[in-house]
This record gives sequence, structure tokens and C-alpha cells, in this order.
Amino acid sequence: MEVLRQKNEPAPRGRLSYPNRVRLAVSLFYFGQGIAFASWASRIPDIKNTLHLSDAQLGSILLALPLGQLLTMPFSGRLVTRFGSEKVLTATVPLYALALTNLGLATSDWQLFLFLFLFGVVGNMCNISLNTQGVAAEKLFPKPIMTSFHGVWSIAGFSGALLGLLMINLGLTPYTHFWIIAMLSWLNVFLNFKFLAGGIDPAAQTRKKFLSKPEGMLVQLGIIGFCSMATEGAMFDWSGVYFREIIHAPSSLVVLGYASFMIMMATGRFIGDRLIDRFGRRRLMQTSGLVISAGMFISVFFPYIVPATAGFMLVGLGVSSIVPTVYSVAGKNAKVAPGMAIAMVSSVSYLGFLMGPPLIGYISALSNLQYSYAVIGCFGLLMCFMVGRIKAIN
Repeated sequence: MEVLRQKNEPAPRGRLSYPNRVRLAVSLFYFGQGIAFASWASRIPDIKNTLHLSDAQLGSILLALPLGQLLTMPFSGRLVTRFGSEKVLTATVPLYALALTNLGLATSDWQLFLFLFLFGVVGNMCNISLNTQGVAAEKLFPKPIMTSFHGVWSIAGFSGALLGLLMINLGLTPYTHFWIIAMLSWLNVFLNFKFLAGGIDPAAQTRKKFLSKPEGMLVQLGIIGFCSMATEGAMFDWSGVYFREIIHAPSSLVVLGYASFMIMMATGRFIGDRLIDRFGRRRLMQTSGLVISAGMFISVFFPYIVPATAGFMLVGLGVSSIVPTVYSVAGKNAKVAPGMAIAMVSSVSYLGFLMGPPLIGYISALSNLQYSYAVIGCFGLLMCFMVGRIKAIN
């Protein structure tokens, strides 16, 4: 478990205190991670056209990124546990930026698959070490701050999409665009790496192997994360289709569902810490599960623009605090080092992000898209039930 440097001396006038400087540094790393990923996502159509890929080919190639993330999770946890999250993060963020630039060099489908796989491998190391940093930074404060870090990531996603639009309008190639992001990322590391929450205590490290029998509490947290990320994946990939085919929204309003979901998810992450401080993690997570289900069922039983948009907003608000809170609780586990615990929970949670969208498609093929969303709505009820069984959530 990481040992945080304590500095009790007052900060000079005009400077941030040590805990606040750590929080700023970790927030900037979250922002850099989010804007790098959003930059890649914003140029997918350009790369698809350049490589003359069909929808089916692109869909298969895009699996390389989560495949790289999943295969790397056991090693990421071990690296963070052995060397400390601040060292792993400082080493892997520049590599992540470099892996991003490689995506702009792909001239064939197999090259894009390989580069995406590497992007996923390094990205997972960044994610595990970054969330471990988030847990470490949170320990410096008397109140929860974890959801605000994920809120910064959401804001970075919006910023990356807008920046991508600017780059496209300026006529810059994806390769040039990605190099601009890479240089900004390297500058961020150079300016902020020394302010990360640092140090590891070898005597406090857990010798538990990743592939040994996992802690029951971590498995349960992973199931909660699975349900939340399956819901997010369903909203990311199918909200536009739902508004077009079920809501019958005009083409100009097809993106309304996705936009309303994203806006409320970002908003919820910035107010989540206050709600946790006031009501506690258990009550917030159980309420979030009910809100997710209510939002989904509203959009299913009232398939019209106004109620469906309101329903999607509720879903975004509901999922906003689930994953950050799950990581925060996992990172405080007394039996497993933070990096290993977060990696374990992430391994189960991320399967939801992978399986959610295909599940929607399979159920829709058997019945229709409304029934698919109704099934996803049941995940919120399952989350509410699971949270009540975990004593560590308070």
C-alpha cells in the first residue's frame, strides 16, 4: 500500500498546499488521459476512410484496443504494486502518447489492429496507475474527491472531441493531430510528475498473487462495476440508434439522447463527492442504481423525445458516481494492495463495457431494441441489491 508523503508545513502565500497540489497534478493526468483517448475517437472516421475499411472490418479492428487492455490488467496491477503508481504513471503516459501517434501511421488494417492493441496495452497501465493515484490523493483529504477526477476525464472527452473538430477543419492529418496531443501530454508529465502522491512501503506490500482466489468483496465490487459499465457501453453505442429507430427523432435530434446522457454523467461526477460526503457511499450508490433503472424504464415505456431525453439524463446521472466509487472502495481494501485491487475490479468491470453493446444487439435481434434497454434497466436494480450486501461500502 502506498505511503503518502506528509508535509505539514504551511504553503507559502500564493502557492497551493501540498494536498491541493497533488490533487491538481492528478487531475491534470486524468485530463491528459481523457483528451488523448477522445482525440483518437474523433479521428476514427478519417482513418476509416483513409484505409477504405467497411463497417464490419472497422468493428473487428476496434476490438484490438479492449483486447490489449484486458490482457494487460494482471501485469498492470503487479507493476503498480511493486514500483508505485507514481513511477508507473510517469513512465507509461509518455508511451501512451507515443502509441497514439502510431495510430496515425497505419496504412493497412493489420497495422491499425496492432497499433490499437499496443494503445490498449499502455492505456491500461496508465488507467490502473492513474486510478491508484486517485485513491492515494483522496487519502490526503478529509472528504471524498474521487468522482471529481472522473469528472475531469469527462470534461477532457468533450474537449478532445472539440479539438478534433478543429483539427479536421484546419485540414491537419490524424498523425499531425496526434503529435500535438503527444507533445502536450509530455509537457504535462514534465511539469507535474514530481507532485504525484509518491512512495511505496515494501514492508506493507501484499504478496497476494493476481490469479489467486480473489477477495469476495472485490468480486462483488467488480459485478457492480460490470453493471455500470455495461450500461455506459449501451448508451455510448446504441443511444443514437435508439433515438432514430424507436423514438423516431428527426436526424437533427438523433444525437440528443447521447448528448443528454454525457452532460449529466459529467455533471454527476462533479457533484458526486458532495453527495457522498453528505449521504454516504452506500446510500448514493443504491440511489444511483434506482435512478438508472428509472431512467431506462422511462425511455422504454414512453418512447417519445421529451420523456426519453429525460430518461437518458437520469441514466447519465445514475452511472456518474458508480465506477469512481467502486475504485475508491477497492483501493482502500486492507488485504490487497491498491493497484492489485483496482486491477481486479477493473478486470470484471471492463467486461461489462465489452459485453453490454453486443448484448443489446443480440436481444434486439430476438425481439426489439426497447426490450434490450429494459434488460439493461434491470442492471440498476441489481446494483442496488449488490451494494446492500457489501459491508465495506459506508
